[in-house]
Amino acid sequence: MIRARDFQEALKLECLVSSTQDSWDLRTPDLNRPGMQFCGFYEYFAFERPQVIGKTEMAYLDRQSPAARRALLEKYFSFRIPCVVICRNLEPPEELITLSRKNDVFLFRSPLVTSKFTVSAIHYLNRALAPHMTRHGVLLDVYGIGVLLVGKSGVGKSEAALELVKRGHQLVADDVVDICRIADDRLIGSCPEAVRHLMEIRGIGVIDVRAMFGIGAVSNSKTIDFIMELTSWEENKPYDRIGLEENTTELLGVQIPTQVIPIMPGRNLAIIVEVAARNLSLKRSGFNAARDLSAAFLSGSSAQELPPDPEP
Repeated sequence: MIRARDFQEALKLECLVSSTQDSWDLRTPDLNRPGMQFCGFYEYFAFERPQVIGKTEMAYLDRQSPAARRALLEKYFSFRIPCVVICRNLEPPEELITLSRKNDVFLFRSPLVTSKFTVSAIHYLNRALAPHMTRHGVLLDVYGIGVLLVGKSGVGKSEAALELVKRGHQLVADDVVDICRIADDRLIGSCPEAVRHLMEIRGIGVIDVRAMFGIGAVSNSKTIDFIMELTSWEENKPYDRIGLEENTTELLGVQIPTQVIPIMPGRNLAIIVEVAARNLSLKRSGFNAARDLSAAFLSGSSAQELPPDPEP
């Protein structure tokens, strides 16, 4: 469901005619320009989408006589339309205003040209209609890689994030991460507005990262490229030491590369996160140190004897 007020505010629309429909059950982010409908063709009419009237449609309406214009608009508004948006700040004919009010349909106006408004509206609807979820964790931008730190409460996620911010990386969300799928293989993470740029550090309390470290230390959203699960070190538990295992976590139907990082005193967690982010970038470019090392062992190159030490 898309709330009419959110649609209006996000796209900075002027409301010419209000409606009692406070939300719309939209199923697609697409729009419809009713040029063919104004000409009388209704066999294929996407009436369930927001309707956009540009310069061409308005010029056609202006050329009609008042009686003809009212007749074609009455046919047009006989369908259950969510809203009508007029672009370029064009002045609507009186019949359009009257029939919008009579049929309880929102009539908006935008100063943007039709193509720019269409791009903005589709982008907003694509984000608003995307599948969403909320996940406990910390999201950061580390060397351009969106790293989601997850783990039990108190394991040290926020402390690691604070050190990374001091090292020049950006905080996106602490504790609560809003996640939406904007494509079949792409997730975007952001922070709820109420706690944006805030971080909780045990023993200190809540701090404002933007006020303390500057605007460059925060980001409003970031793609989720990598998940690092922080766990307490267990003495007898086997851990991947080579890096050949490639695990993933499914979020909203998208498989995200995942790595388990055991935590113990003395480990510099911030630099481990940095190295993991750089290593993921290298893997994406085709370089995999663990795979190359394994291939070298299998080819027998590791069995070659090293030359003797030179005589003193």
